[in-house]
Amino acid sequence: MDKRFSFLLVLISFLLAAGCAHVISSNLREQVDPSFTFRQVQQNPDKYKGKIVLWGGEIIHTLNQRDGSTLIEVLQRPLEWGEEPNRSGASEGRFLVLENSFLDPYIYRTGRKITVAGEIQGERRQPVGEMDYRYPLLLGKEICLWKEYYYRYPHYYYDPWWPYRYWPRYPYYYRR
Repeated sequence: MDKRFSFLLVLISFLLAAGCAHVISSNLREQVDPSFTFRQVQQNPDKYKGKIVLWGGEIIHTLNQRDGSTLIEVLQRPLEWGEEPNRSGASEGRFLVLENSFLDPYIYRTGRKITVAGEIQGERRQPVGEMDYRYPLLLGKEICLWKEYYYRYPHYYYDPWWPYRYWPRYPYYYRR
């Protein structure tokens, strides 16, 4: 009985530890320099050229280029626990990610959350509406595209005489 309990305890602790894994590899996370903020890099990207950063946010636009690379425009959001972008967090601006391979724009579509570990390449200016915007440009080393959540109501019995008719209809979320 004692061996079964210890085996169960080891199995549970292993499963809990596996659930705490980071989305970016530990080798790359060790190279990230947390001494500067997104705002500092945005003001002078050339000063931080060659530094590795870990940023996240929501995809605004994905553009495949003629040379086979992909350029992703991202609205920056602060990272939560587990390196997932926080949608309710205040954004400090936009940045571009250059990936040297083809990324399908349907998969990397507008609104998807993304976490990027990349090397700062400098800046690129592009128009946002009628304004010329200054983007920090990252060369993507590792990219994590987060799963989407869908909003659904649970199925209740809708008989008017059912005693729990006014039971609150809380939405639930599931991953696809």
